[in-house]
Amino acid sequence: MARKPPTGGRRVTAPQAFLLAASFLITLGSFAVLPYMSVLLHQRLGLGLGTVGIVLAVASLVQFSGGVFAGALAERIGLRATMLTALAVRTAGFAAFVPGMASPVLAVGALLLVSCGAALYLPANKAYLVEGADDADRPRLLSASGSAFNAGIALGPPAAAPFVLGSPTGLFSYVTALFALVGVGHALLPPPAAHPAAAHPAADAARAATGNAARPRRPDDGPPPFAVTVLSMYIFMFFQHYLALYAVPRTSASYYGAVLTGYACLLVITQPLLSRWIAALAYADAMKVGFGSMAAGTAVIACGGYAGIGAGAALMCLGEIVLFLKNDLEALARSRAAPAAVFGRQRLAAGLGAFGSGAVGGQVYAGAEVMGSAPGFWLAVCLQALVLPVLLTTAVRRGRIGPFAHRPDATRAPKEQKRPSRG
Repeated sequence: MARKPPTGGRRVTAPQAFLLAASFLITLGSFAVLPYMSVLLHQRLGLGLGTVGIVLAVASLVQFSGGVFAGALAERIGLRATMLTALAVRTAGFAAFVPGMASPVLAVGALLLVSCGAALYLPANKAYLVEGADDADRPRLLSASGSAFNAGIALGPPAAAPFVLGSPTGLFSYVTALFALVGVGHALLPPPAAHPAAAHPAADAARAATGNAARPRRPDDGPPPFAVTVLSMYIFMFFQHYLALYAVPRTSASYYGAVLTGYACLLVITQPLLSRWIAALAYADAMKVGFGSMAAGTAVIACGGYAGIGAGAALMCLGEIVLFLKNDLEALARSRAAPAAVFGRQRLAAGLGAFGSGAVGGQVYAGAEVMGSAPGFWLAVCLQALVLPVLLTTAVRRGRIGPFAHRPDATRAPKEQKRPSRG
């Protein structure tokens, strides 16, 4: 097995390289199918659009919120076994789509199996990737993982487009075989390396003595990453869900496709380049950059036209790069829990944000269209991106958010004890 160089770990080990490649292949296979599920369920299997919407909403909620079970499962059976379990479930789900193309019940069951597998896999994947890495290497590894996932997301839909409607059973068979092969590769992975701090209790004690160990949140840390992740996904999913409705009538379907491709390429290339800078940002500054970029992006999109929609998408991409990576890094830094549990909670937060955006967005967009002002929808999102982070930060500082209210910890006791002695 490859050893890390003495300078702190610029090399990627063989297991890490395999996981990055697997991340690409898994999303390539998944997104060769999942973006077309509404079409397959409605046109091929005859489900009503209302039913299709409910099925997809439930599947999305399972995929995001089910991540909390990944941490518990990983503690019981280990990270590698959790990934294997997740891949087995997803492989069974894609295999069930083959007969499922003749049965709505089987197709819906297959989709839920795929969603369950996705819920278990991603937290364990990220945890294995960073488990043996120094803290300084985690931004690089997580950003590379995000780029691999997004590359698969970008290439999956166009790769499957010629086959998904004409011969979906053949496509599902190929995807099933791909997942089975990736699962075999996971079975050959070694157990994850222990994190350096966990491997050396004396070093961990020294870090605790100097104040560098994980500690409870303090008021100057800003809002908890769970809450910021909910808000980040809430704002972002307005863009994800409603850009097509806005952009295609004002430009063209081909331009919208080009925007999505450019967005994915920008994300894949830029996130690793910015990872060290993002890691060095204070959390409050990262929130300003991230939410500020999303606010600017939605304001520019409201201007409409080819240039406005393209530039707005680029600004939204910057906001996603900064917030999504920084939220994960901050959650890891503040928690004493195992990485799989941390990433599972982050997935739950993302699911809650996506659910809230879906519940609110349709009503707001419909209202904007009734008033004949679709750009007003994007201005409303812009206003939320500016105001909601400020309200969240203010509420946390004043201790008004129950689970996240500040409780004095030992790190602040010395200051409070010295004051009476000054007379």
